[in-house]
Amino acid sequence: MKIIYEEISKLTSKFRTMAYGLTTDKNTVDEAVQELMLYLLQMNKETLKSIYDKDGIDGVTRYGAVALRRALTSPRSNFYYKYTKYYTHIQDYSDIKLDQVVGGCRDIENIPNATNCTYQWTSLEKIDKALDEDFTWYDKKVFQLYYHENNTLDSLAKKTGISRNSLFTTIDKVRVQLKQKLNE
Repeated sequence: MKIIYEEISKLTSKFRTMAYGLTTDKNTVDEAVQELMLYLLQMNKETLKSIYDKDGIDGVTRYGAVALRRALTSPRSNFYYKYTKYYTHIQDYSDIKLDQVVGGCRDIENIPNATNCTYQWTSLEKIDKALDEDFTWYDKKVFQLYYHENNTLDSLAKKTGISRNSLFTTIDKVRVQLKQKLNE
């Protein structure tokens, strides 16, 4: 196994080159290659040995290339959950000024006077507007019944006679499309 691990360690630059074909961010490439190396070291020894015995170092390289591509492109990979999911949505709040925070709804003096807090209502208005403009009547109605009337999938299925799975698929589709539309 020591020989196999030494051969794998020599593939680092090759894996980096492969990763640059998928992304141009140096930190992402370094993290992905590091995770791949850790994955290869921790994987089942018999599986790794059988790959090496069958195809040599080229087989290990191809196996690593597939694992690297999945790590960088799949939202279900461990790499995505460990790095991409959390770090891509971090915003830089350095441009927010103190008077914007104090004058907004987060000020403790504004708690009794909730009329200044309109951000929640504007978000709901944007959702309703997007539902009116971009979705079919069926998608809109199912989404509204689920969220506005606080129904569960089971109770909504009983009320409408539509299967629970069909309702879930429709609601999930509308939710994903709304996120994409409102984040543009």
